[in-house]
Amino acid sequence: MGVYLNPGNAGFRRIINGKYVDKTGLIEYVNSTIDTTKNLTCFSRPRRFGKSFAAKMLCAYYDKTCDSRNLFENLRIGKSESFEVYLNKFDVIYMDMTGFLSRAKEKCHVLSDMQNCVIGELKEAYPFLTDEEYLPDALARISHRTGNRFIILIDEWDALFREVKEDVNLQKDYIQFLRGMFKNGSTTDLTIAAAYMTGILPIKKYGTQSALTDFKEYTMLRPLKLAGYVGFTEEEVRTLCSEYHMNFEDVKKWYDGYSFKGIGSVYSPDSVMNAMENQELADYWSESENYESLKNYISMNKDGLRDSIIAMLGGARCKVLTRRFQNDMMNLNSRDDVLTLLVHLGYLAFDSSEEEVYIPNYELAEEFRNAIEGDDWSEIETALAESEALLEATLKGNTSLVENALRKIHASTSSILQYNDENSLSCALTIAYYTAKKEYTIIRELPSGEGYADLAFLPRTGSEKPAMIIELKYNKTADGALAQIREKRYNGVLSHYKGNILLVGINYDKQTKKHECEIEQI
Repeated sequence: MGVYLNPGNAGFRRIINGKYVDKTGLIEYVNSTIDTTKNLTCFSRPRRFGKSFAAKMLCAYYDKTCDSRNLFENLRIGKSESFEVYLNKFDVIYMDMTGFLSRAKEKCHVLSDMQNCVIGELKEAYPFLTDEEYLPDALARISHRTGNRFIILIDEWDALFREVKEDVNLQKDYIQFLRGMFKNGSTTDLTIAAAYMTGILPIKKYGTQSALTDFKEYTMLRPLKLAGYVGFTEEEVRTLCSEYHMNFEDVKKWYDGYSFKGIGSVYSPDSVMNAMENQELADYWSESENYESLKNYISMNKDGLRDSIIAMLGGARCKVLTRRFQNDMMNLNSRDDVLTLLVHLGYLAFDSSEEEVYIPNYELAEEFRNAIEGDDWSEIETALAESEALLEATLKGNTSLVENALRKIHASTSSILQYNDENSLSCALTIAYYTAKKEYTIIRELPSGEGYADLAFLPRTGSEKPAMIIELKYNKTADGALAQIREKRYNGVLSHYKGNILLVGINYDKQTKKHECEIEQI
């Protein structure tokens, strides 16, 4: 066993010695690609979503220098027909690009250093290698002489595009190296049984063309058949909640929000496991990611980006065109490019059917809230600062204080949150009641008839706060808003709620620019 050639199964053994959620179905997928024209896979997703765990799992399964049967036979892959066929049958090349970058004295030498490291281990295993300096040639010679083929695993494949993002020449050299590995006609077919690359960014595009067209890609935009391996599924989170005695609905409110066709909700594994092990729901995202990186991107304010961020903080979704994004961190030429990058980084979720982005959950909303601190966001900061006073006044039934707080919030945000109709008013009011997210799930019910839009506030488990229905009117009356609630009898999200409920009617008069509020408890 080596560091890069056949590193064994110790990494995966450590993983399953802890709490392990079975993702070995990914092995079954890779097995299905071996000896086919689709044997090159690139699966990108954000930090803390289990990328390195998956790479170590694949290494343990394929590495022919170890016996991994006892690690896998009781997991999902152990029931697959392909389990015995490929178990510990291949030479594995495992390359973590962040590791090569961190050890390189000069970044421009990272590719030559990487090849020297791997070829050095290959020469120990295959002494007939002599003066080879180019890794694809070394692999081809081994395969030609022995018939052995390789499984190639590249972890953090995109590190050069993220950590040395200004060095375009190095990136082009890297792409050329990858083309030599994976797009070399009969040589590639001879040497590579399958390849699996993982990272945050999809494969770099030049114009509209992928730099590595032979790879099948699965991304946060379209994970397709690998959607269930992006993170934890809802079924897996329910099981964890049962085992750790955590309330599933509360966990869902904090960490749910990503959703993909055919699989439904997907959760960040790192955040969920931290919540389980600590027995506390909190923002764990910030422990492994500095919010300054988010701040830098959203401060670009390209093409109204700032207004889109504020709207999403208010619960709105924003249309986005993703196909022009070049899959790097330098060519951010538009609002859509920045929003698409934030999807790949995990800060935003993407609805592929509607081509819309949104902030997926409370944890990520807090990340955005931290990132907008500063002079460029002073208006929205004022609104968020008033939010706590607004909620307290509402719960106390003090309509004059509610009206006063709404006036202050509207004054601070009027340049960025235009009150044009009930829907825009609903967005603004969601921001106004932002603090309520600590104790409530806020559900926006968009207009289902002319003249109203609802906000439903459902208390989190253990909260003593009452539920609230806020009915919004535009150029009408607060009494009319209350009457609308009574007429609908708050059917829907609170139809089975048994606790106290506050009915809140709010009207905004465009002529007088005043808010009117009426509150009733039932």
